[in-house]
Amino acid sequence: MKKNILLIHTGGTISMKEDVQSGTVIQGGENPLIAQGQLLEDLANFIVKEPFQLPSPHITLQEMLILKQIIEETIQSQPIDGIVITHGTDTLEETAYFLDLTIQTDIPIVLTGAMRSSNEIGSDGLYNLVSAIRTASCESARKKGVLVVLNDEIHSAFNVTKTHASNVSTFQSPQYGPIGIVSKRGVFFHHTPNFREAFQIDKVTKKVALLKVHAGFDSTLLYSLAEAKYDGLVLEALGQGNIPPLAVDGVKHLLSKNVPIVVVSRCFNGTAEGIYGYEGGGKQLKDLGVIFANGLNGQKARVKLQVALEDSSIRNDQLESIFHPFL
Repeated sequence: MKKNILLIHTGGTISMKEDVQSGTVIQGGENPLIAQGQLLEDLANFIVKEPFQLPSPHITLQEMLILKQIIEETIQSQPIDGIVITHGTDTLEETAYFLDLTIQTDIPIVLTGAMRSSNEIGSDGLYNLVSAIRTASCESARKKGVLVVLNDEIHSAFNVTKTHASNVSTFQSPQYGPIGIVSKRGVFFHHTPNFREAFQIDKVTKKVALLKVHAGFDSTLLYSLAEAKYDGLVLEALGQGNIPPLAVDGVKHLLSKNVPIVVVSRCFNGTAEGIYGYEGGGKQLKDLGVIFANGLNGQKARVKLQVALEDSSIRNDQLESIFHPFL
């Protein structure tokens, strides 16, 4: 018996075409995936929605909130077995993590995309879409949170990140690897995420910045964030969570304004911890009240901080427990 799948198209390379003359990848007048409906009809019964057609750099938390609302309204009004979202790859991981944090359902939600547009040689869009539909239709995909499926691999929204600008195997899960695979024989999960979170939000109004720390990084931008009345900051700090001494005064200034600061490591692998006791070291930052996030990259820590700040049931003094290491 075919499953009922909510299929949401949002744009991105998976729905674009390459201009033969210029070689540029552009948004066409018609989403080429819509034309593949007949090829997909044997896989499931589809409810197709196309709320917007945007390249992923144009996606903001407002669009992510729209997707959340569409999903919640649809699963409340009709029987849905799985959800698939096609999305541009540049910000796909942020949308996946936002939905993972804000939607409470056991129904599989799967995001997919493409690194090559629909008419390029080696186009991966339709193949990834089929793999995502198969995963969303799979009973074993239930209760695993939001998933990302590309290139025959299944990743959790918490871990997955884009690692290559153009390679079709760009999506990887540092340290942990994919949680499953898609093969011709079926969909197979070899481990299951054991941690889920849920936040209640209905708007996205907070301003949260993300800054990468570098050699010589000072307080200039930190003071400007206070002047611009930002509500939160994520710092991609050096190593295990350290910053140059020149940035410490800016951190103190933001904290004095009750602006929460979350620290992650700018390293591809590993986590930030309050270990080093020198000026600007993680131990000093932790003692000042900076929050250390375990297992998140900068862009996802920013999404989580913004979502937490939007949840009216969460006080600022509870933020540390939200980002507290659980591994």
